[in-house]
Parts: sequence; structure tokens; C-alpha cells
Amino acid sequence: RRQKLLHPGKSLYQALLDSVTLSDENVKFQIIHERHKVLLQVEICQIEGNIFRLKIDEAAPLKARYKVPDVLIKEPTTQRLFISQKEAGILVLSSVNEDYKLQVTANPFQIELQSKGETVLSMNSNGLLYFEHLQPPPSDRKPTAENKEEAASDSSKEKQEDLGLWQEKFGSFLDMKAHGPSSVGMDFSLHGFDHLYGIPQHTEALLLKNTSDGDAYRLYNLDIFGHKIHDKIGIYGSVPLLLAHKPDRTSGIFWLNSSETLVDISTKAVAEHTPSGSAAETAKQRAVPLTDVRWMSESGIIDVFLLMGPTAFDIFKQFAQLTGTQALPPLFSLGYHQCRWNYEDEQDVTAVDAGFDEHDIPYDVIWLDIEHTDGKRYFTWDKKKFQNPRKMQEHLRKKKRKLVVIVDPHIKVDPTYTLYSQAKDKGYFVKDRNGQDFEGVCWPGSSCYLDFTNPEVRRWYADQFAFKTYKGSTNILFVWNDMNEPSVFKGAELTMQKDAVHYNNWEHREVHNLYGFYQQMATAEGLIRRSSGKERPFVLTRSFFAGSQKYGAVWTGDNTAEWGYLKISIPMLLTISMAGISFCGADVGGFIGDPEPELLVRWYQAGAYQPFFRGHSNMESKRREPWLFGEKNTQIIREAIRERYVLLPYLYTLFYRAHRAAEPVMRPLWTEFPGKIETFGVENEYMLGNALLVHPVTEQEAKAVSVLLPGPEEIWYDFRKFKRIEDLGTLKIPVTLENIPVFQRGGTVIPLKTTAGKSTEWMIDISYELHVALDTEACAIGELYLDDGHSFQYLHKKQFLYRKFTFHKNTLSSSCADESGQYHTACVVERVIVLGFGQQPTFVTACSKDGKEKEVAFTYNMKTSALTLENLALSVDANWEICIN
Repeated sequence: RRQKLLHPGKSLYQALLDSVTLSDENVKFQIIHERHKVLLQVEICQIEGNIFRLKIDEAAPLKARYKVPDVLIKEPTTQRLFISQKEAGILVLSSVNEDYKLQVTANPFQIELQSKGETVLSMNSNGLLYFEHLQPPPSDRKPTAENKEEAASDSSKEKQEDLGLWQEKFGSFLDMKAHGPSSVGMDFSLHGFDHLYGIPQHTEALLLKNTSDGDAYRLYNLDIFGHKIHDKIGIYGSVPLLLAHKPDRTSGIFWLNSSETLVDISTKAVAEHTPSGSAAETAKQRAVPLTDVRWMSESGIIDVFLLMGPTAFDIFKQFAQLTGTQALPPLFSLGYHQCRWNYEDEQDVTAVDAGFDEHDIPYDVIWLDIEHTDGKRYFTWDKKKFQNPRKMQEHLRKKKRKLVVIVDPHIKVDPTYTLYSQAKDKGYFVKDRNGQDFEGVCWPGSSCYLDFTNPEVRRWYADQFAFKTYKGSTNILFVWNDMNEPSVFKGAELTMQKDAVHYNNWEHREVHNLYGFYQQMATAEGLIRRSSGKERPFVLTRSFFAGSQKYGAVWTGDNTAEWGYLKISIPMLLTISMAGISFCGADVGGFIGDPEPELLVRWYQAGAYQPFFRGHSNMESKRREPWLFGEKNTQIIREAIRERYVLLPYLYTLFYRAHRAAEPVMRPLWTEFPGKIETFGVENEYMLGNALLVHPVTEQEAKAVSVLLPGPEEIWYDFRKFKRIEDLGTLKIPVTLENIPVFQRGGTVIPLKTTAGKSTEWMIDISYELHVALDTEACAIGELYLDDGHSFQYLHKKQFLYRKFTFHKNTLSSSCADESGQYHTACVVERVIVLGFGQQPTFVTACSKDGKEKEVAFTYNMKTSALTLENLALSVDANWEICIN
């Protein structure tokens, strides 16, 4: 609110260029505010891999200001900057290779970042740098010239209160600001950009909108049940990463701040002045877009990373270099998950599990919500409903399936509950402003909240997952962290008040957006530790921050069983994926309410081609296991889930790419086709990896959908029928309820299993098939990643296989893509289908690495130009080639 009073104009800050110091790590100088004369320290450094970091803090704060810990995986490696020009009022810094220059103007203070002479981004060019320095409380102040001036400008006490400097009212809640106002903010101008993405999580479109006529995008993790569609209010998670794209460049801004943050966006056209010789040429000015982005945070320091790309995939790598890549999920977690609030008891679990087998539908995991516990005491079981949880898990284990249970961060106030009494004795709860344990209401009633910002609390919490401590748990039990925004039922905005106090005396306002991040971190650590570091964890969290990808999966929270929520889930998942969190999904069917059968079917078809695939529903909704909607719908849902299971080799390979190279599993079209403007705003279809284009059906009773197939140098094939799509551009594709349009891109090879099994573990020995889709040059490449699917052996012992398939000059060859890995599998490639093969071959031979040649049986379909090679029995872990003559 106070920052909003500062309007664009000339900045009151000026840089003191005689204070410049240069070291191997950074360049430092001071800036001063003309009116209140407080010195701020500016630090600029270049990080290897085209990243620049700008930090602004008080030169001499009353006390240290909060700096976000634990999100960066390490202190980044810097590269020396050079002063290439220093004259009256201007300082120019150059990168080692001189590709980048930072021009610092002293008065008014602003910074321009140039790449090869072109201005990409400028900072404080609208004069919106804002930094509230810490002050003693009004009662402690000594009168100084500055105070008198301030008293004169803020003529009345009411006005101070009005602006919430030292305390603020929110309904009946009073927020006491122990350290007074400490807000920070800054504006960035993106030159030539008018397509912006990122800053999840909002129930909003893919392209960020201008906020000049309405609300700013808010990043403040909140439990919003049935969140409205097209709303800029922050919901469960926050990643303060924004991407800007134009045909020849992608740039990113990562604003590292965990307090409540607002982002304002405004795009305008400006005349571009090309340096010209004659007046006639000056008339040729063209309008280019300029987008201003203003970040405003309640507290902390300014710590911002400028990710210079220049491609989208470079940005994904740069962000991962800072915050880590997606954890490699255990294979079972890429299967289908069946959840509801709640499966009633052991008999219910057994019956639902049997139902999947009876209806021949694959699934991997059944979930238990809060009712499985003893009175909402986490790490316990309801003694009547779950009398023998180990036996129930043994039954699931025999079926090669898993169990996920919910573990929320609030702890029931009950002296007889060991977890509560231990945490209370050790002082592990968040405190209120008076130093007492903060108490709020959540599912168990009166509850205290563990302080996960404290490393000691996280270690203790991780130990609670040990098999001997968590009675009734086994190694097929995994965890779901919910309500961790944190959700406080009778709190302001249903969360913890900002003046609650955490570890090291930091107020909740400083750390709010990190709370869920830390709980998931501690939970994942606990699951790793209980297996002595051998097994990969699976943890789903509702609340998240930058870097949460290192600890597991997220979902979009409490959505509603309506068509609009199915539709908006696509841009929501794309936005989360671009922010580094590949393992994301939305509740299939919608959590709240009862989906009509057609909506449920369409949601299964969409979810089957999204990273995290879970059906979930609310206590008040009718039961909706996939076989409860009549034989026809059961058949279609079964087919959708089976398609998912057959596709797992491709999906698991994509997750390996996300883990190793930070490539999002699910990605917007524009990242694959960065030069094609028509893709920039597409949010009703997406790419799964670089090979599949998926267009979910999100309209009721749709008879056709309008699909964009980017061209003209691309070839696209129907993924199921293998037929080449003759036209490109926007096409009307007829649809039936049976399935949704999926296309394979020419030039790719997709590995699949030849058939689906009852769960992922049943499929280990099922053979593979390859779908080889030829491009305009009749070439294709693809990969297959394989390991044991559950342990860290791929990392510690290099036990993995990474194979590369290449089709070139009518020969398909299998070679090793990473010599450092070794893993033995008895699996074979049984079948190969070559799409877009121009004519019927005369004969086909396969040649294995021992030089043995054998003739291959094939069939050629003249209608689809698909060539099918059968009964190959070629080892997955060996080199071989197939020659088509």
C-alpha cells in the first residue's frame, strides 16, 4: 500500500560512484536517498552461465535484515566483472567475454543490462526503487533533523497508523510490527518483450496480464478452498520467477524473497530510435513493445537474479543451477494414484484395491486422508478403522502397490500425544508475539505449528518417519504434506499471523512463503533416512516455493468438478513446470463436487498425459472410483490409464531429462517453437517432452477441437493411428468421447511398453516398442532411460542405462548415450513402428553387436505409410542396428 503511493518518475536515489570497489566476486558501491539520506549497499556480480545477481541492503541496518537461506543449492560461482568505463556519472561494467555490459547511471540511479549492444533489461528506470530502512520504534527515537522532517511530512499519528507502519488491522486481527516498516521494491523494464510467463501459483491464464487496471499478481501462500478462476490472488504456492519471451530471446527475473510479494505488469509500445544518418530515416521509427515489471515485497532485502537465457531451455538450466533440478521420482509415483477424503477403513482399502483388478485397470498407489489417524494426530492410526495397518500394507505389497498417508504440519494440543509433548518440551513450535506457543485451529481443533525453519526441528521431524518410531508404517508407505501454507482456520486470511515468531527470532512475515517448502524438505529427508539413504522418497506438498522441485511433487490444490477447472489446469501446470517444478498435477475429476461422467472421462484423458496423475475427491462428493459410471465410461477410463502405463518409458526418460538437464516434462508450445508467434499464447494444448503434442478436450459434448500444429518445416503424425497429418497450422480435428488428440512430432523416437500391467512393478519385464516418426529429412532421434526405478543406485553406483536411438539413411541404430552408466536388463525391443516411411521395403535385417544378422518380419501399411517390424528380440542394453532395404 505504501509502495503504491510511489509513482513512476525520477528516482530519489543516486549512486555514489566514488564508493565503487571491485573484487573477484563482485562490484560494490553505495546509493543514497536524497531526502532521508540513508545509505544502501549495492552489490552486483556475474554468475557463470549468463546470470547476473543484484543485491541491495542497508549499509548499516539497525539489525540484520532477513536473507532467504536454503533455497539456493550452493553459493553460486561468480565471474569477475571489469570496469570498462568510468566517467562523470556513469559506470560501465563488462563481462569477461564482453558480451554483456551493465551501465550504471549515478543520478538518478539506474542500471541497464546490454547484450551485444542491445538493451535487454533496465532497472529503476521508472524510479520505483523502494527501501524502508529499519528504524527504532517511535517511542525510542531521539529527535534528529531527519525525524523532524518525517514528522512534518507525516503530519499526524493517524496517517502513520493508516499506512500500517508499526501496526496494521486485518478484520479483527492486529498485526504488531516489532521492527516497523521494512518493505522493499524495484521496477524492471524489459525491452522488446510483451509475452510474460511464470510467477505461479494463480488460477490464471498462461500469459501474464497487464495489471494496470486491477489487482497485482500476489505471491502469498494461502489455503483457498475452491479458488476462483482468473484471479490474481496467491494460492498455495509461490515461485517468484518471471520469464519474458520474444522470437529471438528469452529472459528471466528471479526475485529471491519469501515475504508477501506483489508483481505489477504493464506493457506499452515505445518508438524505437534507430541511429540514422538522415531525417528521412528518422521518420521510419517503429513501435516496439516495452514491459515494465514492478516487484514489491513486505520485507527482507532486494536479491534478484537476472537470467539472460538466451533461450527458454537456457533459463530453465540457469534457474536449476541456482535452486536445483527436479528430484528423480520413484517409478511407481508416475503411475496412477487413487485418493479420496477418505477411504474409510482397512476393508474399504482392500475393496477399492480389488476393484481395480476386477475391472482390469492399472493403478499404483492408494491414499489415506486425515480420517485414518487417531483423532487427527499425525503419525498415528485410528484404532478401530485401521487395527492392523502393517497387515494392510503387506496385502498391498503383495499386489506390488503402495500406500500414501497424509501428514500435516499442525499438531493437536494434547499433552498425552507424544509428538505434541516432545515438541513442546523442546520448544519446537512457532511462538506468538508474546513468546508463548502460537495456537491456531485446524483439523484436530486447537493446534500448534512446528517451526520447520529451524534445522534442529527438521532433523527431529525427519526422525519421526523411522519405522520404529512411526508405528504401523512400512517401506511402501509414502507421504502427503497438506495444509502447509500454513492453514489456520480462524487466522487472518486463514493463515498464521505475520507477527508470530520463528527460529532466530524472525517474524512469520519474513518466512511465510517458505513454510511448506521446509516441511516437504524435512519429510523427504525422513523418508530417505528411514532407508539409510538407499531409497528415493515420494512426498506430495500443497505449498511450495522456488526449489521445492528438489523434494518431490506438487498439485494445484482444491479445485472444483467443473469444466472451467479442467481447462484452467493446463496453463496452471505449464506455469508451475516453467518454474522448475516438473512433477505437478491437478486433482482428476475436481476435488469439490460431483463431476458428470463426461467431465470425469475427459479429466482422466488429460491427466493421463500430465506429470502427476491422481484422482481425488472431497468428503461431501459421491464415490467416484473409475468403474462407477457404467461399462462404457469404465472402458474409456481404463483405456486412458492404460495409455499412461504404456507410455511410462518415455515419461520416465523425460523425468530423467528434468532431473539432469532441467528440461520441463510438460512444456508450453512456445518453448519448442520459440520463433513462432502463433504459439506464444497457446494454453489449450502443450508438449509432453519434445515429441508429443497433447490437446485435452475441455468443452462439454465437443464434436471437434481446434488444434494448432506448428509448421511448415514440421511433420506431425496421429499418435494412435500413425497417419501423417496432411495440413499444418490451426486444424479442426473431429473428436469422440473415446480419446483426446495426441500427435507425435516428426524427427522423434518414443519408447513404449508393448502392454500395460496391473501396476508399474508388474511391468518391469514387459518388452518395449519404439515409435519412430520421420521428419522431412527421413531422420529421427530419441532416448530411453532405465534404472531400478526406486533406489539411489543410479546416482551412487552409476547403475542405469541411457540409450540413444537414431534413424538415418534407412537404418535404425541403438547406441549408448552415457558410457558412465551400466545396468543389466533382460528386456528386449520387440517391435518397431516407423511412421512416414515412403515405400514398401524389399527386405529388412537386424544386426546385433556380435555381428549376427537376421532377417526381420515386417508389414507395411500403404494407407498410413507405417512400417511395422515384429518379433525383433533385440536387447535393450546392447548396441544393434536395423537396416531397411
